[in-house]
Amino acid sequence: MQLISVALVAMLTLASTTARANEPRVQEYAVPNGSHPHDVAPARDGGVWYTAQQSGELGYLDVKTGNTRHIALGKNSAPHGVIVGPDGAPWITDSGQNAIVRVDPQTHEVQVFPLPKGTPSTNLNTATFDSRGVLWFTGQSGYYGRLDPKSSKVQVFEAPRGRGPYGICTAPDGSVYYASLAGSHIARIDTESGKATVFEPPTPNQGARRVWADSKGRIWVSEWHVGQVGVYDPSNGQWREFKLPGVGPRAYAVFVDNRDMVWLSDFGANAMVRFDPKSEQFSVFELASKGAQVRQILGRPGEVWGAESGTDKLVVVRVP
Repeated sequence: MQLISVALVAMLTLASTTARANEPRVQEYAVPNGSHPHDVAPARDGGVWYTAQQSGELGYLDVKTGNTRHIALGKNSAPHGVIVGPDGAPWITDSGQNAIVRVDPQTHEVQVFPLPKGTPSTNLNTATFDSRGVLWFTGQSGYYGRLDPKSSKVQVFEAPRGRGPYGICTAPDGSVYYASLAGSHIARIDTESGKATVFEPPTPNQGARRVWADSKGRIWVSEWHVGQVGVYDPSNGQWREFKLPGVGPRAYAVFVDNRDMVWLSDFGANAMVRFDPKSEQFSVFELASKGAQVRQILGRPGEVWGAESGTDKLVVVRVP
């Protein structure tokens, strides 16, 4: 009996250890004080780019050492979004310069692509590349636009319902969608004509903030005002919405990982939240630093990154 008990204890201990090893792990990295990191984008070399909005710089985190370096982007710079383009370079939406900015990852050379002359301040927000390598961007003042890196031509379009264009993403079929925070809707952009078609979630005034597509082409939406995540299926035009757990959730960012798990940042719970579309269950990962305010999420296989604008830190959830 004693041998059986010892064996049972050993088995339970091993099972417990294995379970802990398979759980996601949260880690924070400090960046220079006053950076106010807004958006983050994993770099191809294993590091991480981030926009230092308050200092007008692009930051880079060496994940192995924790060291950072900053690159000045220009006079009056106030960078908001950053993504890594097909060329491997970070591309930035710079509301301070009213321009799209590219930084060479090796030489750190800064290229500025101003919006067309006469364009008012658009309050540039986020960007995405379509399947043809054209960059699309949003401006909260009521605009969206595109930049063709081959010709350096920039075009700007007025949003169909004015103020609000915020998050933006590219679906697997190459279509581009943006979310309108002030307009509480999402819209699909015709990448040929530039025309936007509006689709409204079932909940009125929900505050659609960011969008991301899964591998099936469904569009996931963080609904800021009501603490929900919504999903729109273009194949049948149907919507579904799910309330985040807890009291007073505020869903800010949304990102779908390579396993089609949906990740959100919840200002109300000061946490990163994972939603499994198959089981329709949420998992909550509380952040160690209070008032983290993760405003955007991006990732790569096994890692989900966010920028803690409220604490001058970056955070990663590592998923075994």
